[in-house]
Amino acid sequence: MPIDPAANAPLLAAAMRSLSPHAPLLSELGALFEGAGHQLYLVGGSVRDAVLERPVTDLDFTTDARPDAIKRIVSGWADGLWETGIEFGTIGLTKRKLRLEITTFRADSYDQVSRNPTVEFGDRLEDDLVRRDFKVNAMAVGITGDGIGEFFDPQDGLADATAGVLDTPSAPEVSFGDDPLRMLRAARFVSQLGFTVAPRVHEAMQRMAGELGRITAERVAAELDKLLSGKDPVAGVDLMVQTGLGEIVLPEIGQMQMAIDEHHQHKDVYQHSLTVLRQAVDLEDSRESPDLVLRWAALMHDIGKPATRRHESDGGVSFHHHEVVGAKMTRKRMRALKYSKQMVDDVSQLVYLHLRFHGYADGTGTGKWTDSAVRRYVTDAGPLLPQLHKLVRADCTTRNKRRAARLQANYDDLEQRIAELAAKEDLARVRPDLDGNEIMSILGIQGGPVVGQAWNHLKELRMERGPLEHDEAVAELLKWWNARG
Repeated sequence: MPIDPAANAPLLAAAMRSLSPHAPLLSELGALFEGAGHQLYLVGGSVRDAVLERPVTDLDFTTDARPDAIKRIVSGWADGLWETGIEFGTIGLTKRKLRLEITTFRADSYDQVSRNPTVEFGDRLEDDLVRRDFKVNAMAVGITGDGIGEFFDPQDGLADATAGVLDTPSAPEVSFGDDPLRMLRAARFVSQLGFTVAPRVHEAMQRMAGELGRITAERVAAELDKLLSGKDPVAGVDLMVQTGLGEIVLPEIGQMQMAIDEHHQHKDVYQHSLTVLRQAVDLEDSRESPDLVLRWAALMHDIGKPATRRHESDGGVSFHHHEVVGAKMTRKRMRALKYSKQMVDDVSQLVYLHLRFHGYADGTGTGKWTDSAVRRYVTDAGPLLPQLHKLVRADCTTRNKRRAARLQANYDDLEQRIAELAAKEDLARVRPDLDGNEIMSILGIQGGPVVGQAWNHLKELRMERGPLEHDEAVAELLKWWNARG
């Protein structure tokens, strides 16, 4: 059913503005399908984002044409074409560096056990739209040779878009039973779109959270990344925790609600971690893509606190070595979610290092690190140093303005010292002043474990004293060698 243009003029005008850059491409593709006697509609997130005046990058379409017919229609026009999703009725293609997906109308049924549907192709747009996850994703725009045509909104998604609400076309119990991943997708859209969930959706998520156990780790991780990449990941994470989804996919986060942060007990560790995540996002360069490594580290940096919580005799609370425990927990959780080795290593290393700075100076500003300690800080962080800078600064959530100012000033001082040392020596690659070949030549030995031991000894000297002259490095090597007998 087409919608009333007069009643929705502002939203439709916004959609037209968002889609106008793609008008030539839409007209070409519409003409191809029209000429072949088929209907074509822009649908789903593409229409939703257009209505919300968000950037429309990937274009998703639905059609009454069957997959083989879609291939025939776009072959020769598309710059590239793939059939990865053809069993589900989807043909993917690229055109002018844009990614497009065209899917045959679907009228699937689900077995309520797996998230894999029994694929049934449909003949009506309305049947295709009612099976979608949320009403705001169940809008469509007709595409013809003339370009953008009528808007269709049988589920009243425009009203939800206006209200900023996520609701399901069918009863949420049915929708989430068909595909439990939709519950996690709701949290992702809360983060990305700034929406809230309808009360009935929230209640269904609480009742059905356990159904997420049917979803593969890879799909869960993909949704978590999209959630954390949103403009308000804190809102998405909090919805996930409050509905019980977090207990299934990321239980360590909700468990932090049971611990109290040691900084004047002004926040529990869970709320502190959400604040750190929010502040880490604020420290990112808005011109660049969201930094998932930083955001994951900010969220996970204190997950070791519940396991290390101790009540001290003076009435205080301590969390000794929570960074060590937290790094191990982070590594275990991210491996379970099937993240890449590099991602696991990077996030867990940031968690491990996030507390290191607090030994830089005491409350009076004295006792600052030696140059050796600064070199070790930089070396241990490696290429993660820029993210470590942001994480440490974001981890300052105290309400004591004087203390917050002192912490930031101390970190300013540390960054200045790093810059000064970097101007004198290559801190990015702190290596011994003699390489393995030189060590073997000077000592007159063949390769073996002792070469590595000598190399490590010289690296420790490099850390402690900075760059050595060649003769001085040779003398230190011989001194070490003679001491071994």
